[in-house]
Amino acid sequence: MMIFTSSCSYISGPEGMFPETKDKFFEEKLSPDLKLPSSDVAINKDDHYPPISEGIPVAEIQDIPAPRQIFSSGESNEVQLRRLGELMWVYVETLPSTSWPITKNYFEASTMSIIEANPDAGIMIIKHSDAVKLKVTIEHGIKEASTEVFLSVYNEDEDISVKQDPEFIQQELEKIVQFFASSASSFSGTSLAAQNLNDRKKAKIFNVNDQTIIELNLGFDRAWSAVSRALEAGNITSNDIDRDNGVFLVSYSVESESSSWFSFLNFNNEENNDSLLLGESAEFRILLKSKNDKTNILVESLEGAKEEAEALISKINELLS
Repeated sequence: MMIFTSSCSYISGPEGMFPETKDKFFEEKLSPDLKLPSSDVAINKDDHYPPISEGIPVAEIQDIPAPRQIFSSGESNEVQLRRLGELMWVYVETLPSTSWPITKNYFEASTMSIIEANPDAGIMIIKHSDAVKLKVTIEHGIKEASTEVFLSVYNEDEDISVKQDPEFIQQELEKIVQFFASSASSFSGTSLAAQNLNDRKKAKIFNVNDQTIIELNLGFDRAWSAVSRALEAGNITSNDIDRDNGVFLVSYSVESESSSWFSFLNFNNEENNDSLLLGESAEFRILLKSKNDKTNILVESLEGAKEEAEALISKINELLS
């Protein structure tokens, strides 16, 4: 009987059938220059990584300003039922891709049944009874990492909307709020199918002539309400309001130091060395301009305090929800 033995070196060693090639680059050599048919034709050699030596200036370190903070999203997982006139919706401080499975779980656990669920569009059709269907719409909110859940009532034919009953819609939305309140903080899942909803934000930031502008994908009424809520959350008191022209007039003066106006700017806060201090008085005008179901928000300083106006709109943007 004959027995054949082999070692690993026979297969993969330097003399084996499949030697390693990781050191082959040491054997590389430059090819000779091409011989051109005419002396008028030349080949330019670009050295993209020249060594830093005498005669080659070192690249100067450029002072690039850090971008301003635009969004600041907390970890509160806040859930609220909000209302503006006849419009009601659930506000949740979590991404739509997380809100989608929570909402879906709510209806799956209820006595209602899901007829259709389209995570890419953020729409669910729910059978509430033999004669009534609910349309649930999940959208990205104004604030970063937030969701808005809307509810509308339809007849058996989904294309025909019945007269919306505010009391009925409020009752159904309150149930969703309760379910979110008990689930959002502990729910860690996310829907990959609903990831596209995260990109459809209602707020965008752009800059025109060194002035920051917030664009809300909302009509004037909702945008006005959102700015009013942001000013209230930031303890920013309006001296004058002109809703017809979309104007909030706010100001800071020495007399108002004790009233917490503009506390977000840390006026005269000795504990904060980076506090932004104003002069004896500074007035700002917050403007809302709507067109084609979109509203732009900008801040103008009436005293030429451009940096402070930018700080104000940044804070408003942080507090928008």
